[in-house]
Amino acid sequence: MKGLHDLDLFVRTAHAGSLSAAARQLNLTPAAASAAIKRLEAELGVVLFLRSTRRLRLTLEGESYLQHCEQALTILQDARQALHSGRQVISGTVQLTMPSDLGRNRVLPLLDQFQQQHPDVHLQLRLSDRLADIYSQPVDLALRYGEPPDSSLVALPVVTDNRRVLVAAPGYLERHGHPQTLDELAHHNCLCYMRGDYFHDRWRFFADDGQETSVPVRGDRVTDDGDAVRRWVLAGCGVAYKSTLDISQELARGHLIRLCPQWQGEPAPLNLVCADRRQLSPTVRALHQFLVSQLGD
Repeated sequence: MKGLHDLDLFVRTAHAGSLSAAARQLNLTPAAASAAIKRLEAELGVVLFLRSTRRLRLTLEGESYLQHCEQALTILQDARQALHSGRQVISGTVQLTMPSDLGRNRVLPLLDQFQQQHPDVHLQLRLSDRLADIYSQPVDLALRYGEPPDSSLVALPVVTDNRRVLVAAPGYLERHGHPQTLDELAHHNCLCYMRGDYFHDRWRFFADDGQETSVPVRGDRVTDDGDAVRRWVLAGCGVAYKSTLDISQELARGHLIRLCPQWQGEPAPLNLVCADRRQLSPTVRALHQFLVSQLGD
């Protein structure tokens, strides 16, 4: 099966843009991985990668070959799963990353339930709002809001109709008033979020007729951690623009109040993302279905 292993390495290297990263995923030494790519290029009689000191780039021949390799490996994986469909076992280690607020306050208790149902499953969790590179970092799956920016990623929908929502605590509204229009946000302390260098200080809303408006906001505190925004808004520090999934329980209990309900917040669909369809093992599929059943409502 050396030929199949070489194809697998080629596909992973193409996605990661790094031979060493692909080698780590397959527990190969860089020398062994380099030899495998050279062997594949020799068999094909073409150059698949243009190499520099820092990164690999596919040639035109490599891009064409990648499409065929991905299709072939997917067919083989589907055939293998079909052979074993009668004796699927839910077990093994899953490396999962997710946003801090969603993870700590919604998903962790659900994962406890999942492991009680499937005690042979072991979880390695990363709770962070920084997007992990699932090609090069030791991560199998990622729970992410929004559509994946990389079209080569495999996205399994968990909650498709989730949106952001404008909220504040009752105590804050008693002290500062209840905004009735989006323009009134200019007079309120808005709790802002940033991801990397992106400062999320313009909040998007949609009317029932599809009209979109973007509202500039400002406040006395900014963070790159969604759980911190959650704590601030619950403490009555200001107005927040949060994923409904993150704060649905607080809304139901009256700990937070939705503002300007005549406007819908921007879409924030939740997906379970992986790098390759071959990672969709019975364990991953079971976890996906479990999350859909628990979060989909």
